[in-house]
Amino acid sequence: MNNHPIHSRRSVLKLLGTTAAGAPFVTSNLMANPPSQKLRHACFGMGGMAESDLAHISNCKNVEIAAFCDVDLAKAAPARQKFPNARFYQDWREMLEKEADKIDSVNVSTPDHMHAPMGVSAMALGKHIYGQKPLAHSLHEVRRMTELAKEKKVVTQMGIQIHSTAYYRMAAQVIQAGAIGKVKEVHTWSSKTWGDPAPMPEKEDPVPEGFDWDKWLGVRDKRPYIGGSYYHPENWRKRLDFGTGTLGDMGCHIMDPIFESLKLNAPVSVRSEGPAPNATNWAIDGKVIYSFARTPLTEGDTINVTWYDGAARPPAEVVALLEGKEFPDQGSIFIGTGGVMVLPHVSRLQLFPIEKFKDYKLPRVEGESHWMQFIEACRGNGKTSTDFSYAGPLTEAILLGGIASRFPNTTLKWDSPGLKFDLAEANRFVRKEYREGWKIPQLG
Repeated sequence: MNNHPIHSRRSVLKLLGTTAAGAPFVTSNLMANPPSQKLRHACFGMGGMAESDLAHISNCKNVEIAAFCDVDLAKAAPARQKFPNARFYQDWREMLEKEADKIDSVNVSTPDHMHAPMGVSAMALGKHIYGQKPLAHSLHEVRRMTELAKEKKVVTQMGIQIHSTAYYRMAAQVIQAGAIGKVKEVHTWSSKTWGDPAPMPEKEDPVPEGFDWDKWLGVRDKRPYIGGSYYHPENWRKRLDFGTGTLGDMGCHIMDPIFESLKLNAPVSVRSEGPAPNATNWAIDGKVIYSFARTPLTEGDTINVTWYDGAARPPAEVVALLEGKEFPDQGSIFIGTGGVMVLPHVSRLQLFPIEKFKDYKLPRVEGESHWMQFIEACRGNGKTSTDFSYAGPLTEAILLGGIASRFPNTTLKWDSPGLKFDLAEANRFVRKEYREGWKIPQLG
């Protein structure tokens, strides 16, 4: 960044509407176009999940893909061909600087470590934001994104698109209708293995042509490039500095209907009973026990939600509640005072005991496009279902599990308003420092 004349520290501070002292910026560009006109949209990222987000958003009516950016020219090529009139940048900071008065909304669909720098920079300019899950890489970043979205009054949506499907909406209705009574405990899992117990290889490979490794690192410290997909394009999820492991990747999806149906908020404590990460990588086969304060939909003073990933699974007595039915590859089991609900990830729920619920009529529920919901809200039509006031607390809970995994078999009490643990050593991981030249004023 310091070697790029467009992006000196002074230039970035000016772009984000601050002085060197961090004076607040008051935007007049909250909505550049009225709802009846074309929404001008910019994309952070163009491959992988970004490609999917771009496809869905561009298919919405009256949306112009005005600009996009990606550090990898090869990954960007298909979108550049499909949208030849969109202005392309390899540096997201340059895109914001040059397009600030030409765009209304953005999607941030990049590796986790860049969600907050890009997201807060766009919101500081009054841009509506569709942010991929997890909302950010650290608890501090998530909290600031949630606060800034409220301050700027921008439309926000986290990319947990299953939230808007009939599957998850139906599950929330069934729980809230009391079909299985008050919920006593929940077990939730994913078989994915976004971790790596092996040490980082001690080598350096040539950087592929057209790939800007330094800009991909972004706020993280410089290091040698390792090929073979070790970092790019997808195995960054396994690395502590860039991803958030299986829990961060899938927990925001799979624990979403638990939060929604039970109206949960911040956990009061979190405990990991799985392996710890090594020096650079997340572990696999994790188990994390969250304790939440009671809600009107739960039984007892607290309710435990236990997460499992990789080969880890709920105990045999919980699996037996499925009465021999196939155990889902990913999903949740809600155990209530009057029955059990099994919710596979992206599939129809089942109620047990089968005999008790054989005549139970599930509610008729319609799903909708998560992306269209965001675009219409940007136009002033309706609201999003996973704005940052909802997605922030959900993501914070998910990230707490990652920190807990560093302290196996230790119950960490969580002070949500204070954004701190009762264990001083754990508080080191609440916030991550950015490398020199990449400080974002709104992140403090």
